[in-house]
Amino acid sequence: MPDSDTLAYDDRPADSVGLVTPHVVKFETPLPLACGKTLPEYELIYETYGTLNAERSNAVLICHALSGHHHAAGYHTAEDRKPGWWDAHIGPGKSIDTNRFFVVSLNNLGGCHGSTGPASHNPDTGRQWGPDFPVVTVSDWVTSQARLADHLGIERWAAAVGGSLGGMQVLQWTITYPERVANAVVIAATPRLSAQNIAFNEVARQAIRSDPEFFDGWYAEHDTVPKRGLKLARMVGHITYLSEDAMGSKFGRDLR
Repeated sequence: MPDSDTLAYDDRPADSVGLVTPHVVKFETPLPLACGKTLPEYELIYETYGTLNAERSNAVLICHALSGHHHAAGYHTAEDRKPGWWDAHIGPGKSIDTNRFFVVSLNNLGGCHGSTGPASHNPDTGRQWGPDFPVVTVSDWVTSQARLADHLGIERWAAAVGGSLGGMQVLQWTITYPERVANAVVIAATPRLSAQNIAFNEVARQAIRSDPEFFDGWYAEHDTVPKRGLKLARMVGHITYLSEDAMGSKFGRDLR
């Protein structure tokens, strides 16, 4: 019998994509970045669900949000308690139907869930990139995603789908590669942030930087994590995610 924190694999929902194995591809062609720097080489980790048809015309790209990653659906092991972060919508008969579509979900550059980022080895220094990792933008992510599509032999996505920061990536696809996206599904996203939102994000960054355990970005070398700064940054971020009604229900005065 499985314990309370796990499910036997046979007990998984019938509409689950099941067990999935991530793939890693290394790109040795330098990637020029919007910040003016260049990544000489990099790796992207990704998962796929469903089957690519003979015409290679049924591929759907999933673009993750700020704290997301490549594991969008299914389970990595039979002992996993929780499925991927968008499992409710990716699978047989679901919104993104894997009986019809070949779904690709990757971890973006800088995401540190298997793709090249600050936690990766810097070949020039022999240590982790840490704060030396170059700034990456939405356009950089989309360029790297296009290279992944080329690697997979996908000339055109049947759809690109994403929410929040993922939705911004989808919008960038329609700008940079309009001929390579048949449909764009943009959820809870805008083409740009407001000045107020940019200001809130700076407050969140400063909260992390001011944590004594941040060590100017070299916290991994000190075997620490700036948890207090991250908690405060998340609190600040959450305020920007709430509607006026939600703010009222959470923080409004309780009149008696």
